[in-house]
Amino acid sequence: MSKRFSKEELESDPLIENYNRLANYYQQHRTQITSVAVAVIVLIAGIFGYNYYSSSQEQKAQQLLSVAENYYSQGDFENALYGNEFELTYGFDQIADEFPWTNAGNIANYYAAVSSFELGDIENALMYMESFEVPEGILGVGPLTFHAKLYLANENYTAAAQKFVEAANWSQNDVTTPSNLFEAAQAYYNAENYDRANELVTKVINEYPQSNKLVESQKLKGMLATK
Repeated sequence: MSKRFSKEELESDPLIENYNRLANYYQQHRTQITSVAVAVIVLIAGIFGYNYYSSSQEQKAQQLLSVAENYYSQGDFENALYGNEFELTYGFDQIADEFPWTNAGNIANYYAAVSSFELGDIENALMYMESFEVPEGILGVGPLTFHAKLYLANENYTAAAQKFVEAANWSQNDVTTPSNLFEAAQAYYNAENYDRANELVTKVINEYPQSNKLVESQKLKGMLATK
């Protein structure tokens, strides 16, 4: 049986009723609601505060980076990497460590890797590259290729090959893709993974016939035929 509504119920204003319900609810739960409101205000303030802090950190890191870059451009990789205690400058190592969430801190990892390589420290260079966040698009290809070459220098041929393949696929084009595929094939050859090496040189030959790596790929394919 359906409920019968009174005249007062039919004529009541839903907006007022909802307001009254809300007012009653607030009176009954005032403490909890106030606590939530304060928490929201603190959260919003925290977001604005963090954004300001992040911006100031980025600016400071960029300033320190520019000084280290001066050493780097002069070929002074030791001071570029570790800073100069007499001149009270930061090096890429300190910038990457103290400003890890900034763009400057990220690029400092890459600079640190190259500087370490120039100083003959392959292990340290690899450590910095592992911390470097590779940018999207064509700008990421160079760092990935460099990372692969560090593995080559360390005679870790399989890791080098995998990184070369990653570089080849990162931003596919008719220049860097076949070049990195060939380097990957060469690394797999050195790792004695001849099937994978043959697969990659075949891809270069068939899909990138205009590449400057075509002749080298054909030579490598001929060497693989004897394996």
